[in-house]
Amino acid sequence: MATTSISATGFKGGLATSFHGSWGTSIVGEDYAMLVKSVPNHIRVSKPVRFQPMMKNVNEGKGLFAPIVVVTRQIVGKKRFNQLRGKAIALHSQVITEFCKSIGADAKQRQGLIRLAKKNGEKLGFLA
Repeated sequence: MATTSISATGFKGGLATSFHGSWGTSIVGEDYAMLVKSVPNHIRVSKPVRFQPMMKNVNEGKGLFAPIVVVTRQIVGKKRFNQLRGKAIALHSQVITEFCKSIGADAKQRQGLIRLAKKNGEKLGFLA
């Protein structure tokens, strides 16, 4: 017959007992009373740690134009760079809008072209 030692933390001095028999044997008497005392009657559960979602470009630092964009941002400064980038994006959206007007595309197709331009800009590194 095999002997197995069972121990539980949280009980003064630990809870040690010898187990003799089969898995069908139940804990009775003094061992059961000590086990019940060692288990807390309530468990404190804290809130899970939740990270803030970050709006980040998955292709950041990648792309043909990414190094140029990064160097320009360092030279010009982040605030001024973001202003220039915003103006460039607005101008590009206006060009797309005028193009859609000239070919007779509806608003849904125009929005699709703007989204495509954004994806291409990310891939090329303009949004690095």
